[in-house]
Amino acid sequence: MAPPPQVAIPWFPEGRQPLPPDWTDEERQNWATNQKISKYFGFAMESCLTKTLMAGVVGTGVGAAFSLMGTTFSYEAAYGTHTEQTTKAWFRDQGRKMWRTGRSFGKVGAIYSATECVIESYRAKNDMYNPVAGGFITGAILARNSGPTAALGGGVAFAAFSAAIELFLHRET
Repeated sequence: MAPPPQVAIPWFPEGRQPLPPDWTDEERQNWATNQKISKYFGFAMESCLTKTLMAGVVGTGVGAAFSLMGTTFSYEAAYGTHTEQTTKAWFRDQGRKMWRTGRSFGKVGAIYSATECVIESYRAKNDMYNPVAGGFITGAILARNSGPTAALGGGVAFAAFSAAIELFLHRET
């Protein structure tokens, strides 16, 4: 009995796969351009700068939304006098509060994202230690003006919070 024929599975490096034979030259060129753009966007999204900017912008928006939501529970909003002048002042005050809270959330998000990304890039690993170390550094930076004890306490608290969130997000279901 003859041995079965050897079947070789062709292996092609990424970007060198054979294209369908019925594609035109224009379709092949469009495909190559799309692959190149996709690769550049992938590199950009893995950049620490991009991650930091995205975390800062999203954090600012979330902080502003939390502040706006918090104003619905304020006493003045429910029982205050509403003339045209007080309404303008109320909206101006709420805008300032939203900006202040949003700026704080954005700062925390940007610092945490930057430190975690730099640690992950340096260690070349994606494990539990990166967010915990990033949280410790972020907490220490945010509490630095209150002294070394507060910086240590802030670092430990933020690291514990980061660990809890990381465990929750990566739990086995």
